[in-house]
Amino acid sequence: MLIDTHCHLDFDDFAADRDAVLTHADAAGVKGLVTISTSLKTFPRVRAVAESAPQIFCTVGVHPHTAEAEQVDAATLIELAQHPKVVGIGETGLDYYYESSPRALQQANFRAHIAAARETGLPLIVHARDADSDTMDILEEEYQQGAFPGLIHCFTASRELAERALAIGFYISVSGIITFKTATSLRETVRDAVPLERLLVETDAPYLAPIPHRGKRNEPGFVAHTAEAVATLKGVTVFELARITTANARQVFAKAQFPCA
Repeated sequence: MLIDTHCHLDFDDFAADRDAVLTHADAAGVKGLVTISTSLKTFPRVRAVAESAPQIFCTVGVHPHTAEAEQVDAATLIELAQHPKVVGIGETGLDYYYESSPRALQQANFRAHIAAARETGLPLIVHARDADSDTMDILEEEYQQGAFPGLIHCFTASRELAERALAIGFYISVSGIITFKTATSLRETVRDAVPLERLLVETDAPYLAPIPHRGKRNEPGFVAHTAEAVATLKGVTVFELARITTANARQVFAKAQFPCA
């Protein structure tokens, strides 16, 4: 059994065949999914997808790309997180690669999401791209004000970021990028610096399809390929990797009632 801890099932990419995609996922052993919010404007759609099937849960949050268009406060996130299908806060964080929103606004939204995670006890789903130092400085500073659970999603950052995130109890979520030929440094970090008990697997579907599907639309069932690659790196069987990452997902998304295998 596997759990795809980060996908975007509400996106238009899945509008025509979402049921078939879920059937494919089930056949691949993916029995639990977390579909991720990127905007409060589209959150009702995200929530509706989560409500449509017992194996799907969701988060509430605003992606850093849209921080300028959607400044959010912790109280709003906390209120929306009361829904039984909402099991996380985010995705949030910092993205200095695209600079789609001013850094100050990204940081303000990031702190609001952290406050909501602290208050609700739900995990913070962190997006970090070309912003390692500021991401961890803010997380560590806020953590000193009160603990909160969380994870670094679609991890591609430095070993230093991984180690600093692990030090505050965070999990590291690995996507299909780990299968790419160019991801040598990422593979080394996951192999050497991330313990099995802190690893999660995800697709970020419809993006970042792993080999052998690279270049195609990604979907939750493809997380099995990521799991195979991570199992090889860590020197364990795919069965053991699936068992451990599923237990980890149940731990970090404690509110979710994922089905049993």
